[in-house]
Amino acid sequence: MTTTRTPLPTDGSPATAPLSPFGLLTLLLGAALPMVDFFVVNVALPTIRHDLDASPATLEMVVSGYAVAYAVLLVLGGRLGDTYGRRRLFLWGVAGFGLTSLACGLAPGAWWLVGARVAQGAASAVLLPQVLATLHATTSGARRARAVALYGSVGGVSVVLGQVLGGVLVAADPAGTGWRAVFLVNVPVVVAALGCALRSVPDSRAERPARADLAGTVLLAAALTAVLLPLTEGRAAGWPLWSVLLLCAAPLPAAGFAVVERRGERSGGSPLLPSSLLASRKVRRGLLLGLPVFVGFAGWMFVSAITLQQGLGYGALRAGVTLVPMGVAQFGASLLAPRAVRRLGGRAVTLAALVHIAGLATVTATALFGPWPRLSPLVLAPGLILCGVGQGLELPLYFRFLLAAVPARLAGAGSGLAATLQQSGLAVGVALLGSLFLALVPGLGMRDALAVVLAAQAAGLAGLGVLGLRLPLVPG
Repeated sequence: MTTTRTPLPTDGSPATAPLSPFGLLTLLLGAALPMVDFFVVNVALPTIRHDLDASPATLEMVVSGYAVAYAVLLVLGGRLGDTYGRRRLFLWGVAGFGLTSLACGLAPGAWWLVGARVAQGAASAVLLPQVLATLHATTSGARRARAVALYGSVGGVSVVLGQVLGGVLVAADPAGTGWRAVFLVNVPVVVAALGCALRSVPDSRAERPARADLAGTVLLAAALTAVLLPLTEGRAAGWPLWSVLLLCAAPLPAAGFAVVERRGERSGGSPLLPSSLLASRKVRRGLLLGLPVFVGFAGWMFVSAITLQQGLGYGALRAGVTLVPMGVAQFGASLLAPRAVRRLGGRAVTLAALVHIAGLATVTATALFGPWPRLSPLVLAPGLILCGVGQGLELPLYFRFLLAAVPARLAGAGSGLAATLQQSGLAVGVALLGSLFLALVPGLGMRDALAVVLAAQAAGLAGLGVLGLRLPLVPG
């Protein structure tokens, strides 16, 4: 009889039990919860407005309150997992997500819903970094590559699932719950996730529990809020003066954060985000990979939702179903990402960008030369499938190359940083590409405005392709 020994880590972090396939499935289920919820609420906004007599500004807060709290607290959530144990924080985050989902579903008024959504975003920020950090700390080699590839696919598939699920639930109106069903459906899923996590998710943490970094936490939160709040609220409000002033002020807390973190690391303290992490050329290069991916993806989802529903006259459910081929292709391609890295190294990033650009070009040609506005989902499918393949490769490659540069002892901080860039990129993408699209529609019409925005996204992906040519043949 032979025994399996968990290899001792070489970076000073404590040894942890290996992650089982059931544990991986549980972590991915947990990761899908906040990602699906980020998009599922969009479909329900019209019925929320009618039922709660909510103003457009309040509806924006339902979306942006969740997004800002989520993004601002991600690094802190990762740090807490490093210190107190990632399994414990995962359980707390999942439980908090379930309770806040229940509060959303039972909201008696619009501002109650806004407050519950902010709390739900905070719970998501506790939950999500533990997933990626646990994958980083409990797997290695080919197993880690497959796990990270699956994690990367969850993001894109969750977007499509959120759109479809929201449309189905609102249309079905189960037990007369209407829009409340998009939140209440989370509760039984959370109960199942908790039961599975208690049995299957191993614990891991940093070797030395870190002290609280209050100054760094406050400054990072202020910097991210100063950027993300105007970007998520400013467009809908017509870019009022407060949004411009807040954006202009954002560099001040950001600079203060950099000074505090650098000083804390030099003095042997416990900085929230060690400056040496961002000083690493490999980490910065990994972060750079994510910018065109997430900015473009967010802009694409925003523009496609408006185009399908307003330009082509699709209902919410039909619009969601139209994106299903893209989601299926994205999931399938994500499974091929580890093999692509083994064979092509950094060139896999270039390949992903080229396939994605081909998909955008196909969608653009279909819109410009097809029977607009009578385009059917079937006609749009080829371009959407190519986009899905490109995205399915890009997301796992981003996490793969970035996490390969992060020491295991900083897995939580690195995972929080990776997720923060992801959420910040989503906000920036909607603000930039979404605002460009809305500004062009009155003069060019929706079809030509779509072509311009997709061309801008393709330009960003071309830069990603060039960057891929400079990446090493092996991540790390």
